[in-house]
Amino acid sequence: MDEKIIAYIDGGSRGNPGPAACAFVLNDLRYNQLRACAFFIGDTTNNTAEYTALLKALDEAKSLGARQIDVYSDSELLVKQLNGQYKVKSDQIRPLYAMALETLSEFKSWQVRHIPREKNKQADALVNRALDLERDIEETPKSVKKTKPIRLGVLISGGGTTLINIVGWINRGTLNAEVVVVISSRSSVAGVEKASAAGLNVIIIRTKDHPDIDDFSKSIEQELMAVNVDLVVQGGWLCLWKIPPCYENKVMNIHPALLPSFGGKGMWGHHVHEAVLKAGCKVSGCTVHFCNNEYDSGPIIVQRCCPVKDDDTAETLAARVFEQECIAYPEAIRLFAEGRLTVKEGKVKINPAPRP
Repeated sequence: MDEKIIAYIDGGSRGNPGPAACAFVLNDLRYNQLRACAFFIGDTTNNTAEYTALLKALDEAKSLGARQIDVYSDSELLVKQLNGQYKVKSDQIRPLYAMALETLSEFKSWQVRHIPREKNKQADALVNRALDLERDIEETPKSVKKTKPIRLGVLISGGGTTLINIVGWINRGTLNAEVVVVISSRSSVAGVEKASAAGLNVIIIRTKDHPDIDDFSKSIEQELMAVNVDLVVQGGWLCLWKIPPCYENKVMNIHPALLPSFGGKGMWGHHVHEAVLKAGCKVSGCTVHFCNNEYDSGPIIVQRCCPVKDDDTAETLAARVFEQECIAYPEAIRLFAEGRLTVKEGKVKINPAPRP
């Protein structure tokens, strides 16, 4: 995800108050469409619909990993209120205004600008469609249709939270990929149930069913090759396996700390977070890296940070780190799918996105 997102928002009601809807269109810096959604929100006012559109756009931009946002609206009132030019007098709007400013403050930088209605046609059309149909609408991002989805093989050993996060990004149309196989090293874990419920192809390969690591690794390789996996994604995978040459720099892992710190054998889950707290770190985060045949030592692709609070426990810190994991892993997969990752001398270079 580019650090900045361009958002076009609109809202309106037929009656003021009356049946209302709101919409947003999110684009990256190359104006590739990321999301385009409209929401039927029942009877309310124009201003409430405009602010609702803004809040929904900001939440979606955050989920996509944006750190900067430029918002365009044809509501002169909303724009002037957020830029401090008009006071908010309505008791109904005041809470929405406060929420909008609080959410905007979570971005590294933001701007809210006014544009004429004729330059906000897509968001305006979405609002009217939602009003006509009296239901929510989502348009498939145009950029996703351009290329064939990358084929993922996901390795799990536990609850499958990383898997389900990736599936969510795919289902929302924000990650051009498909999960073609899920391999679990354990048969009775929640991740197997979640993957099966999602209709995914699940295969169990347990270490105890193989005489040695070579045989175990060969079984994994055969299943991945059988379905033509482009990229292997380890999500809570706890088993060492020998990565074959054909999958060099094609296997990713996510670690719940900022490597190279707090990595290595035995450093997983709560063990990592307890070590971070014991060391008195002020920041933690996550690291997506390519895997080699040593624990947590492959080339780093993406890292995201979060604060460590004075009253944190391993559980509260884990939850905050996982929020960053949910953004970092899809980002790394997207960069791979776009062919933008180059590994040289043990380091990953992220190449610029091609011009449209």
